[in-house]
Amino acid sequence: MAGGGFVDAGNRGRAEQYEYRITPYFVFASFVAALGGSLFGYDLGVSGGVTSMDDFLKDFFPHVYRRKQAHLHETNYCKYDDQILTLFTSSLYYAALVSTFAASYVTRNKGRRMSILVGSTSFFFGGIINAFAKNVFMLILGRVFLGFGIGFGNQAVPLYLSEMAPAKIRGAVNQLFQLTTCLGILVANFINYGTAHIHPWGWRLSVGLATLPATLMFVGGLFLPETPNSLVEQGKLEEARSVLEKIRGTKNVDAEFADLVDASEQARAIKHPFRNLLKRRNRPQLILGALCIPAFQQLTGNNSILFYAPVFFQSMGFSSNASLYSSTITNGALVVAALISMSLVDKFGRRAFYVEAGIEMFFEMIAVGITLGIYFGKGSEIPKGIGVFLVICLCLFVLAYGRSWGPLGWLVPSELFPLETRSAGQSIVVCVNMIFTALIAQCFLAALCRLKFGIFLLFAGLILIMTITIFFLLPETKQVPIEEVIFLWKNHWLWKRYVTDEDIDGFHKEEDQQA
Repeated sequence: MAGGGFVDAGNRGRAEQYEYRITPYFVFASFVAALGGSLFGYDLGVSGGVTSMDDFLKDFFPHVYRRKQAHLHETNYCKYDDQILTLFTSSLYYAALVSTFAASYVTRNKGRRMSILVGSTSFFFGGIINAFAKNVFMLILGRVFLGFGIGFGNQAVPLYLSEMAPAKIRGAVNQLFQLTTCLGILVANFINYGTAHIHPWGWRLSVGLATLPATLMFVGGLFLPETPNSLVEQGKLEEARSVLEKIRGTKNVDAEFADLVDASEQARAIKHPFRNLLKRRNRPQLILGALCIPAFQQLTGNNSILFYAPVFFQSMGFSSNASLYSSTITNGALVVAALISMSLVDKFGRRAFYVEAGIEMFFEMIAVGITLGIYFGKGSEIPKGIGVFLVICLCLFVLAYGRSWGPLGWLVPSELFPLETRSAGQSIVVCVNMIFTALIAQCFLAALCRLKFGIFLLFAGLILIMTITIFFLLPETKQVPIEEVIFLWKNHWLWKRYVTDEDIDGFHKEEDQQA
């Protein structure tokens, strides 16, 4: 099979001895940590709605407001093309990009929980600054604080969820992050819909309410346990075993705890985890997990639609209220998709979801591009039926993305790295994700203005290339314990050239020494 990567029972070490049951303690920890996704989602949902509000534009971007009014009921690709306006959105992701390196140090040395607390605190202050902004500088400063919060949260939360979850349900648990992201987007859309009618300060309420999920995450984070993996990494073995017993609901954790200690011994020997990522045996994780997958998530074009959904629909000739309503429908589809993914990803696997959804998304982008090419950008209102067709296409696209490329863009990388490079690897994942998120946010409206409907055909081509790449290069990781993913690379048609028998033998040797 092109994707390769199956692991037989004989190669799985102690994995078959793992025991667990779902406990209230585990459920609480998972849901509180997953609130980190609501920070990311709330900002995704709010920023696009705020940048389409007249009161906001009149205060900070009056030239964009005048251009919008001049083409109020027309389809115009260039209505909102302004680099300072898009910097309001993208500055957050540049800040998240920078902060992820500090987040890596905190996550590895102080624990996943500490990064969650730092992230929620920074996000809170960002919301306060934006709510009281008097000029563009204050807007950007607030966005920087929000970005620091997202950088820390996105670095720590996927790791936290993957490390706390039993292997057999890790996919569903990790996707709580995507679910709360989607719910954050949806809630932000409803808030924007309400605050758009509050003049002239409704937009301030929208951005200020970012403090609410940040507060919930911080207060909940005070009661979170640290992950057993992180505690072992810090040398706190007794506490690590105690936490492991609580979250697994059993005292029979010898096998899993032994694997954590083995992995920690390897990790402790690594003094420079970023440099270690460049070693030949880590090439699969570096190329696929740290570089390709987070970039692919953004190059689908989905977040372009989420960032600027109200702006995009207004550019298509929808009224202000109709555009917010249409984007709310689209983001509601994202929540439904997240629930579908949580229910089925551990049954059908990551790779199957990627490929099936990629094919579907390709055809939907083609349909949107061709339709816009025929009916859009002629300076007149588009027919109502065509508008409905476009919204349906975008909803189907979001449904496909939301059950595959969106959540798996965080889940799969968090599964691929061994403990010794996990925090460093996750930093690069967040870094690459934020680079492409910022570039897409900064360039989408300009590209829409210049490429017109061709931007959607470009995304279709990228989706096709990325789907083929995933089909051939990604092994299936469902129900494989994180510490034993190394065996997948050894059985893969390509990656076995980089993960040698010596790497596998070294892994077994350390297990035998611990036994």
